[in-house]
Order: sequence, then C-alpha cells, then structure tokens
Amino acid sequence: MIASVRGQVLDVGSDVVVIEVGGLGLAVQCTPQAVSVLRRGDEATVHTSLVVREDSLTLYGFVDADERAVFEVLQTVSGVGPRLAQAMLATLRPDALRQIVASEDLAALTQVPGVGKKGAQRLVLELKDKLGAPSIGTTPFAATSAPTGQAMAASWQVQVHAALVGLGWGQRDADAAVTAVAQEFGEDAPDTEIAVLLRSALQSMGSAVTGR
Repeated sequence: MIASVRGQVLDVGSDVVVIEVGGLGLAVQCTPQAVSVLRRGDEATVHTSLVVREDSLTLYGFVDADERAVFEVLQTVSGVGPRLAQAMLATLRPDALRQIVASEDLAALTQVPGVGKKGAQRLVLELKDKLGAPSIGTTPFAATSAPTGQAMAASWQVQVHAALVGLGWGQRDADAAVTAVAQEFGEDAPDTEIAVLLRSALQSMGSAVTGR
C-alpha cells in the first residue's frame, strides 16, 4: 500500500493532482478537501490509498489519514467502490458520516448522489461497528477551508465536480453541469448545501441526456 506521497505539486485539476516523486509525476485522484489546499509549485504531502484493479492502478488522495481510513472502510460495504466512496467524502466529512451512521439517519445518507434508501440502510448496517465514534460538534456537510468570496465559490465548484466524476460522469459533462448550477443559483451557490447543488447538477445532466 502507498500510504502517502510527498513532492512538488506539478499540476492541480478539479479532481486530479500531479505530484513529482523521484522524477515521476504521479496522478492522484483527490477529494475536494485535498484539492483545495494544494497549489502548483508547492511541496506537499498527500495521504493516499492505492486501488488495484485488473486493468489499472489508481492512487486516491486525501487531506489527512482519517479521510483516507474512512475511504477504505466505505469500500468494505457491499456495492460501494472507490468512486462512490470518494463521492461520499466529497459531500460528508468523516466525522459527520460517523454521526449519521451512529444515529441511523437514512435521510442524510440519501442526500449523497448515488445512495438510495436501500443503499443507506446497507451502509448503516455494515458500517455501524467499523467507523468509530464521531467528535463532538460535528457539522454535516463537507467544506474546504476557503472562507469567503471567490475562494468559497471555487470550493463548491470543486466539490460538485469531484462528486460527479466520482459517480462516473465525464470531465466535460461535469464541467457543463457545474456551469449550469452556477447559472441557476448565482451568488447564492456558495451558501447552498453541497447536496442541493449536486442534485441540481444531476438534474441538469439528466435533462441534457434526454434532449440529445
């Protein structure tokens, strides 16, 4: 397992960061929280989890070891792969997820795109003894450290885009959906819950597919 990588940040995309390690540029699929704190040219450490498939080796990156640990635990649930696990972490903080599972809040889980009622029930059943106890004062939906203005606007766009890509949509489709959400919500977008913005993005993508 590659638990972390350290090196110069060569490039920062909406959900992929390239870090130079030993002369190699490693592409790391990152959560919005990790992307938001990385800057091109900086020396950085990213906590990672290596997912091995028959036809691919994919590094997933996280802001801290706790986020990585939750990502790995989520994949022990039936039907949850790395993309859905990352999409969940784009919407929910690790401690918020612990709190939701502990309280069996199915409604909160179904706000994550790709998680229906049966999936939420399965998550609660299979995760209850695996995630541990939440910290006190947990807030439910994930947010980056960007406080206001343009940085905050960029934060919600990164989170929505990463969640869409994590659910299997292409980069161009995700770009178009984020643009549509920005036009719909305007200046209110940074103050709107990520789950609401994600639903709007998915609706706009569904409309686009229907209109083709």
